[in-house]
Amino acid sequence: MTDNNLVQTLHREVEDRSEAIIQFMRDIVAIPSMQGQLKEVGERIGSEMNKLGFEEVRFDKMGNILGRIGNGPRVIAYDSHIDTVGIGDLATWGWDPFVGKVEDGILYARGACDEKGSTPGMVYGLALANKLGLLKDTTAWYFGNMEEWCDGIAPNTFVEIDPGIRPDFVVIGEPTKMQVYRGHKGRIELKITASGRSAHAASHYLGDNAVYKMMAVVTQIRELDRRFRLGLGSHPIQGRPSIAVTDLKVRTASLNAVPDQFTIFLDRRITSNEPHDDVIAQIKGLIPDYLQEEIKVEELFYDDPSYTGFVFPVSKYYPAWLLDDAHPMVQAGQRTVEKLWGEPRKLGTWDFSTNGTYWAGKADIPSIGFGPGDEKFAHTHLEQVPLKDVVAATEFYALFPSMLSQLGKA
Repeated sequence: MTDNNLVQTLHREVEDRSEAIIQFMRDIVAIPSMQGQLKEVGERIGSEMNKLGFEEVRFDKMGNILGRIGNGPRVIAYDSHIDTVGIGDLATWGWDPFVGKVEDGILYARGACDEKGSTPGMVYGLALANKLGLLKDTTAWYFGNMEEWCDGIAPNTFVEIDPGIRPDFVVIGEPTKMQVYRGHKGRIELKITASGRSAHAASHYLGDNAVYKMMAVVTQIRELDRRFRLGLGSHPIQGRPSIAVTDLKVRTASLNAVPDQFTIFLDRRITSNEPHDDVIAQIKGLIPDYLQEEIKVEELFYDDPSYTGFVFPVSKYYPAWLLDDAHPMVQAGQRTVEKLWGEPRKLGTWDFSTNGTYWAGKADIPSIGFGPGDEKFAHTHLEQVPLKDVVAATEFYALFPSMLSQLGKA
């Protein structure tokens, strides 16, 4: 079959399945999956994969849903996180955030773009690729996972624990506006703790107020972020680094006692220009010399159990990553877009972080992103995705393995 005939066949096959794809999408967003609770939505996805002929469908030890199809030597994983953030204030929505609403062909619902929107296309696309003989040299995995609470932990378990397979290539389904993305900034989550000495507030001068010690540090953090916005550490593709205080915790004996401990939590976005140790040294450098023994900087770890009770402690350091324009995987993605829709589309990178922090950042597995939706709507009460793109993405996920195979033989 020529490429043109194949593309026309794909268009017809996906159009024939469009109602089923959209219904599947509506079904999975209607199932709440906040705080890593994947069981019910995973079961719904698993039933669809079984219906479509996947050869292996099961949950892993962490509670992510796995589906395998094809038996070739090349291994591709399609990564779509199926957990979501919470809904916040229900009154800001104006509609049920799980049932959602459709206006002008756009579905508004929690998880619509971040990231359940890629799941229907991945599942149906791989089944269609198998039907059309496009997985002859490929073993393909759909991996519906937990990401919102700790990006990268699920793929880490995929490679090291269950199923214990290192893919050759990964496609990440986070929203890309139907363009090929090839990287993003990384981040480090940190806490800074100031220690003091408690005293009664009436005699506060006998104590050592930990809050006051931190004030100069917070000012320095804000100033560092201002310098980042002016260009300090900027990367030509990934953009500007950033730093923000995101939470705080105070330890005090009572409301009329001087706090003896004050902790702030930081989100530090990093570019490929910034080595891990340099970033830590930079933050430690914000602390005045005379307070170095009394204010400590620590990296955070994630060791919360999943809903299955599985624990896999990992550092909350998420490396930046960027695949070169000329990499065969990027080129295969671009060729897939051009074959399907007859136009070149600009390459992009995400502003936020994805599971690519592990796949590409830590494991050095070539990865790209492709998915429906725009990341600017993620985590908002206007979260949305065009349903036509949910359907069209199916064509990309179906054709991509074949385009990658062709480039590999060139």
